[in-house]
This record gives sequence, C-alpha cells and structure tokens, in this order.
Amino acid sequence: MLSEFKIMSIGATGLTAQRLRIDVIATNIANAETTRTETGGPYRRKVPVFSEYLVRTKDRIESRGVKVVALKEDPSPFRLVYDPSHPDANEDGYVQMPNVNVLKEMVDLISAQRAYEANVSTINAAKDMVSAALEIGRG
Repeated sequence: MLSEFKIMSIGATGLTAQRLRIDVIATNIANAETTRTETGGPYRRKVPVFSEYLVRTKDRIESRGVKVVALKEDPSPFRLVYDPSHPDANEDGYVQMPNVNVLKEMVDLISAQRAYEANVSTINAAKDMVSAALEIGRG
C-alpha cells in the first residue's frame, strides 16, 4: 500500500519530468528556424526519454515514480527549403531547416501541460487526505 507521502513523492517526480519536457519543447520551438549551430548544420529536435524509477528494497522492487534517462536528438531528416538568397543555401539554392514541426511541438506542449496538471491534482488529493486524517485525530 502506498502512503500519502509516497504518493506525493511520486507525483513530484512526474512534475519534474513534465517540467523538463515543457522546457525541451520550448527550446525546440525557439530553434525551429535555426539553420546554423555550434556543431554545424541546423538545429536537431530534442526529445526527453523517461523511465520508471525503481528502487530495490529487502523483499521487493518498488516504483518511486519517473526519471529522465536521456535527452536524445530526433534522427528524422531535416526539411529542405528553397531559398537561394539564404547564407546557408547549398549550390542548388536549398537550405537545410531543423526537423522541428511547430504544430507537433504545440500538441506535445498541451499534452505535457495536462500531465503536469494531473500530477498537481494527485499531490493535492494526497495532501487533502493527510489533512482529513489529521482532523479525524483531533476530533
């Protein structure tokens, strides 16, 4: 059985994960038109990878929430845009643009926001249960 404090702790890991996801999405959107990076070439979309956070106890393995295991680059191809006047255009006049689809990023942003709100609701419900239990003890 999960105690209310473990529930809050698990919810907190969800909040942390979704906040990172929102930050990565914001970075992707901000770089949707970046054609030249420090490493050369256009910006490549980043994607956080999450995993269940497991802890081994004496007699079992317990889930403690979610953790970030990696921040990977999306291997999908870059977009080619014809713009011969662009300084990064190739000899045929095409510019390699980032593999960021702003519409997809916005959908992911809404999903991350809803997941964040769900974790807040879970933490608040656990907090309310603790408060109600304390009130029972006072009465």
